[in-house]
Amino acid sequence: MKLIQHPSELTSQRAIEIFNQAIDDYHLEDNIYAKEKNPYPENTIEWLLYHKNWIDTVQWHLEDEIRAPNIEDKQVVFLKRWIDRSNQERNDTVEKIDDWFLEQFKNIKPKPNPRMNSESPAWILDRMSILCLKIYHMKEEVKREDATNEHKEKCKNKLEILLEQQKDLSICYDEYIHDILNGDKIMKVYRQMKMYNDEELNPVLRKLKK
Repeated sequence: MKLIQHPSELTSQRAIEIFNQAIDDYHLEDNIYAKEKNPYPENTIEWLLYHKNWIDTVQWHLEDEIRAPNIEDKQVVFLKRWIDRSNQERNDTVEKIDDWFLEQFKNIKPKPNPRMNSESPAWILDRMSILCLKIYHMKEEVKREDATNEHKEKCKNKLEILLEQQKDLSICYDEYIHDILNGDKIMKVYRQMKMYNDEELNPVLRKLKK
């Protein structure tokens, strides 16, 4: 297994391959309680990308589960707290991906007056991961044997838009990485600084500590 050693090797296509691998692996069991099947060595960028998408894939199905009209209140609470934990883990993982990029780019000397992006590389990859999930499940709808032709046609049209969006986002990501490596742009990261899970920053949790 040849692992990624340089940002130029982490193309949009490679990232999509890893995301789709995680999605396919999850759907072997299609179970929110299934154990993650990450095949990559820990502390590699591949492991982080696979883990990121596994989180997204589980959460996708949690969001389906919690919308069941006959769900019991206690199950709603259980799933909502799981989703909250998942969101925090997703955020933490994205920031670790950005840490990898920052380390890779640390010796690059930017050209005078380099430009910036509003998103970091990892948050673009976050959007790509979700897009892979949308595409996977929209393809399922197109192939559904019990669906009407009208439903399939609507989903086919949506799928075409999603695929176009994936193509466009891939171009944006690849150009961004190229521009950073070439010194035309710089990568600047602002952490999310989420407050609601922090006992010192969430006033409700802070009261419970007293």
